[in-house]
Formats: sequence, C-alpha cells, structure tokens
Amino acid sequence: MVITGASSGIGLAAATAFARNGDDVVLLGRHPGRLQAAVESVRDAGRRTPAAYRADFARLEEVREVGRRVAAEHEQIHVLVNNAGQLAPARRLTADGFDPGMQVNHLSGFLLANLLVDRLRAAATDNEPARMVTTGSLAEAWGTLDVSRPGRRQISSWLAYGAGKQANLLFTIEAARRWGSYGIVPTCFFPGLIRSRFGRRSPLFTLARFAPALFQSSEQGAETLLWLANDPAALVPGGYFAWRRPMVATGRATNPDRARRLWDASLAAVGLERPAVDQAGQGVEGDRSGRGEG
Repeated sequence: MVITGASSGIGLAAATAFARNGDDVVLLGRHPGRLQAAVESVRDAGRRTPAAYRADFARLEEVREVGRRVAAEHEQIHVLVNNAGQLAPARRLTADGFDPGMQVNHLSGFLLANLLVDRLRAAATDNEPARMVTTGSLAEAWGTLDVSRPGRRQISSWLAYGAGKQANLLFTIEAARRWGSYGIVPTCFFPGLIRSRFGRRSPLFTLARFAPALFQSSEQGAETLLWLANDPAALVPGGYFAWRRPMVATGRATNPDRARRLWDASLAAVGLERPAVDQAGQGVEGDRSGRGEG
C-alpha cells in the first residue's frame, strides 16, 4: 500500500500499523529527515525496510516524477492512502501558480491517484477490490471551493484548507463513479481532531495543550483509515466515514454535478487530458504528450 504524508501524524501511525500486520508499505513524504525516521519506525514495526520516496506536493513536477517512479517499481497497489495535507500560508502561490493549500490538499493527490490508477486496477480482483482512502475533515463545511478553478488563490489558510477538504470529498465521489468498473473503491474519512505537527501554525490547535480531551492521538485518528483499508464492511464506493461510521457532509461536498466539474477542472489544472471515452467510468486519462497515465 502507498501512503502519502507518511512521515508523521496519521500517515506514520497507519504505516506502522500496516507494517506490524505484515503489509508491504510504500512511504511518501516531503521532509528528508522525517521520512528517514519514518522508514526506521516502520522497519522496526514490520521487520523489513519499506520503500520510501520524497516529494513536495507543492511542486507538481515532483508529484509527476514520484508517480512515475512508484508506477515503474510497483506492479500492483492494493491500497492508495491520500493523506498528505497542509495548513499552508496563503500569502504566495506555488511555483505552479496555485493556492498552496489547494495544491497540497487536493490537486497533487488528484494527480498522483491518476498516475497510479493502473496499478490499482492491476491489484483489483473479483473477490477483493483495490481501495483508495482519502483523509478528509469537517473543515469541508466552510470551504470556499470554486469547482471550475480549483487552484485559485484563497484569502486565508483556513478557507484554503476547507476548500481542499471539500475537494477531497468531491474527488472521492467522482472517482467512485469513474473507477468503480475498474474494481476500485474510493472512500473518505474524518479522523477527528489530532495532536500532531499538522496544525502548529494555527491558534486553534493550541487548544490541544489546554483542552486535551478534545484531541486524539495519531494512532486513534488512524483507526478509521485502517478499517477502510481492510474491512469488507468498509467497501462503500464514495462513502464518507468517521469513527468507522457513516459521516454526514454538506451538500456542496457531495453534489454529483460539482464533483464532475471539479474533476474536469482538476485534470486541466494538473496537465492531464480528459478520457477519450467517459461513460460510467470508461476511459483513460493521459498527459498532454499523448502517453496514457491510467
């Protein structure tokens, strides 16, 4: 299984648990030092060294490169965990010209999933589908997402984060529609409020020091992720969960028309072509060079 944002927090907790259970784990992270420390933790848990790849999701070219490398070196991916996320400063755009929160929380994960979808298809069987699990958030409720321009600048990091989390749900719903015939089951989950590196820039997360009962550990936050990756009861295409139960989301985050429009706009934003055929999930996306990318 491939886990993004695997060098700390929920991603590392999940990777360690998967390895302890005997799963082969592939780690993706941004910071070299933290990624190496994660490799050592996962190795200690599973008694074998996991594959690891460094990529900064604020740079689409690095996402393209890591997608190519992972696809070249792994014939099958049974589970893809889209966990990378950031409460990014909204002061400047990325090198790709997008809001940093929207790029890290949605566009880069969307690109990577499309680059790896063939490997998910290769792993799927009639008895056991492949799975894509995306880390969402209650923040989707205040997301100011323009589905026609998913990379546009947001006026604050929290609005960008909410827009990215709204996009995560819409991506999950549309991926379920398009990729269901491939034997892929996409789901999304809210892990709860987590004590981790994630929100250290935000005054809200300083509450973790003064109201610890409101926050969970990374291991607790990863429990629903582990369930979605393994349990037959979790095979609900396009489902949204929290604490292993169905979770209610806003209408803006579950509207099928908005999901379709966001998908097309995201394809254009990351430089992928529309499928030649798009009928109930049929078709193959490719990059603008004409090479199929799954």
